[in-house]
Amino acid sequence: MFKKINIVPRWIILLLDIGVTCFSFLLAFLIKQNLELVGLQWEPLLDTMILLFITNILVFASIKTYSGIVRYTGLQDAIRIAVSVVLSSALLFLISKASSKYNNVFVLDNVIIILYSSFSFLSLISYRIAVKFLFSYAKNYKMKKKTVVIFGAGEAGVATKRVLEHDTHNNINLLAFIDDDRKKTNKALDGVSIVSFADFMEMAQTNEIDELVIASFTIPTKRKNEVVDFCLNHDILVLNVPPYNKWNEGKFNSKQLQNIKIEDLLERDPIVINNNQIRTQIKGKRVLVTGAAGSIGSEIVRQLLPYHPELIILCDQAETPLHSLELELQERKTNVNCIPYLADITNEQRMEDMFNNFKPHYVYHAAAYKHVPMMELCPSEAVKNNVLGTKLMADLAVRHYVERFVMVSTDKAVNPTNVMGASKRLAEIYVQGLSKEIANSTKFITTRFGNVLGSNGSVINRFKDQILKGGPVTVTHPNITRYFMTIPEACQLVLEAGSMGNGGEIFVFDMGEPVTIADLAKKMIRLYGYIPNIDIDITYSGLRPGEKLYEELLSDAENTLKTYHEKIMIAKVREVALKDIECRFAEFRNLVNTSESENELVSLMKALVPEFISNNSVFEQLDGNAKVVGIGD
Repeated sequence: MFKKINIVPRWIILLLDIGVTCFSFLLAFLIKQNLELVGLQWEPLLDTMILLFITNILVFASIKTYSGIVRYTGLQDAIRIAVSVVLSSALLFLISKASSKYNNVFVLDNVIIILYSSFSFLSLISYRIAVKFLFSYAKNYKMKKKTVVIFGAGEAGVATKRVLEHDTHNNINLLAFIDDDRKKTNKALDGVSIVSFADFMEMAQTNEIDELVIASFTIPTKRKNEVVDFCLNHDILVLNVPPYNKWNEGKFNSKQLQNIKIEDLLERDPIVINNNQIRTQIKGKRVLVTGAAGSIGSEIVRQLLPYHPELIILCDQAETPLHSLELELQERKTNVNCIPYLADITNEQRMEDMFNNFKPHYVYHAAAYKHVPMMELCPSEAVKNNVLGTKLMADLAVRHYVERFVMVSTDKAVNPTNVMGASKRLAEIYVQGLSKEIANSTKFITTRFGNVLGSNGSVINRFKDQILKGGPVTVTHPNITRYFMTIPEACQLVLEAGSMGNGGEIFVFDMGEPVTIADLAKKMIRLYGYIPNIDIDITYSGLRPGEKLYEELLSDAENTLKTYHEKIMIAKVREVALKDIECRFAEFRNLVNTSESENELVSLMKALVPEFISNNSVFEQLDGNAKVVGIGD
């Protein structure tokens, strides 16, 4: 029935408000008279009522107390009503004083005015609240009531409570706020009790809780994981409040409450970088980013913008992603000149032209082929792009007096078991060797880290797609583990390492603890509201070609040196002289242009990188035959 009621016309609300104030005045007058009507003079009372009617018509119309929709009455409506009643009472008081020399014109005195203002405000607010609750009850009485708990008893928590209460599609019972601040626990916020997480765990044993909404932007990742794990084990759906930058004019709506993502649980505490040092180096400089349209490259570009370089050259061979990045940067309306440069880093003439035309001061080399199984099938492409492409970029950087050359490497370069990892290790070797031989001021810095969350081809994206399709979720091996880092965090550390390097270093990042991929898949399935191996199956496909069970950031023969940043270390690696490998890199150039030379090509890789032992690959047969060459030969 109530769903069919339209919004009441504003003039009716205005007349209703005037009627309420007239009734409040009569009540105030009767109380002043001790509820006795004996000897009452009706004419002054009637004149006063007419005066009140006219006064309130003018006041309420000018302040527009009728403008709010009654069923959605809020704080702003209450403020408008309070101002109107105060102004009305003030006018009546002034009229009372002005007419005091005329006997019995109006029945106005200070007591009646005070009582009138109090009764009017309470009555106007009360009938609105009554209508609001009536509509709320009519809307929700047939809907199933959901029991909700909010983690975070701060501003975001209060905003979340308001959003849930005004959600027309849900009937909620807010059981409690949870907060780790002991100063808040055992108190109440907006009529709802605040409890500790330990109290919540006890509460969950005796109450059927449907949802927990995380409305805290400062909750540590460790605590977030504890909360989510507990909720998943007790079939409680976990939702996340969107970050402040996604609120519209300081507000958000219930549709923005989303299931918590696995990325939120794998994040670590925010890192602190030396922005001033990076800004001093980057400001006003021309910066080249290769692989600029990729996951890492595009984020490096975004993080460079606040440091106000003179120019950023966006080099990539992928046309559509590069065009998308160009459009994104145009929408940002940044003052930094960003020029897309569509080219393959192995094209010598295009790269030479790029360096001649733009003369970059800094190079962030993120372009690389990275998919392990694909590079096992196409080793010549891995060598051409990852090895020879890096060599070309590094040689051009020296020739054109680039100040810094920062290469993005991978943990798969450590004790490589696949062509991709070995190709990146060869790139590291060449860059390090070149750094020790050059006479100019170019500083070569290598950064090495593991998997990044949400990158193109990430296992997390694959799991999401499989879960949304109803499964099964495919894991290669039950014991396989990987390191994970968010894209922004990885790129922040790349910029920081690039700024602190003196040349020739390989910086490794603190990746935290490795994650078991099978456990990751199970948690993702639970986060989507399903039960692993009941609602959605998990299958094991076996290790892919070149894949190993765990990744390393350092080989057994390596150790690290600390830097001033706790998350960045310098790897002490086996040094290789440039003169010992230059002729071997020339052999690579000949082999990638020769058909049916894959075995010979991979054999040369194994010779230059003796720790490269193939795993689950057709190239395992070459491990016993590879002769170590080029290192001191």
